[in-house]
Amino acid sequence: MSNLRGTVRLTGVAVRAMLVLTLLLGVGYTLALTGIGQLALPWQSNGSLVDAKGNATGGWTGGEAPVGSALIGQSFTDAKGDALPQYFQPRPSAAGEKGYDPTASGGSNLGPNNPDLVKAIAERRAAIAAREGVAESAVPADAVTASASGLDPHISTAYALLQVNRVAEARGLDASAVRTLVESRIQTRDAGFLGEERVNVLALNQALDALQR
Repeated sequence: MSNLRGTVRLTGVAVRAMLVLTLLLGVGYTLALTGIGQLALPWQSNGSLVDAKGNATGGWTGGEAPVGSALIGQSFTDAKGDALPQYFQPRPSAAGEKGYDPTASGGSNLGPNNPDLVKAIAERRAAIAAREGVAESAVPADAVTASASGLDPHISTAYALLQVNRVAEARGLDASAVRTLVESRIQTRDAGFLGEERVNVLALNQALDALQR
């Protein structure tokens, strides 16, 4: 009988501990972090959304309707999925069926020697070379490979500059003006040594639209 009472008592303690910890860590901790995020960093906490002018919007920031996120890439294609020639194009994405799906973030999980990946890269390289009017050897790696998340909003400086002539021609702009715009949008390495120089595609395309307003 004493063993039974001891077992019941220990079970009751375990259940109460589980309920308390669930409330504290599963509910309280989550609400606390959410509240701190909304108060201290409302724009970032709500997706780092920007409007058509590139201004922060959404959440507590108000403003116009969002057109994208500063941290999540997006496609610039027509209804058929073809690249719009008047816009800079992002790197490929394996996130979701159409790419850049934030609910399906991830890469292709294919190894560098996988025949399907090798074939896809070769096809992308040939297509981009034809689109930009350059040799296949001039196409940078990020133009034909997806990032690990599939949501990278940036492209390399090399890929951005590769697209200058095509974008300038499509918009009837001087190539030097478009090149200058790209160079003004280059983000340097974090802390001076982390990562590589890069260009945010959405921000660049928004600046391009503003140039012609």
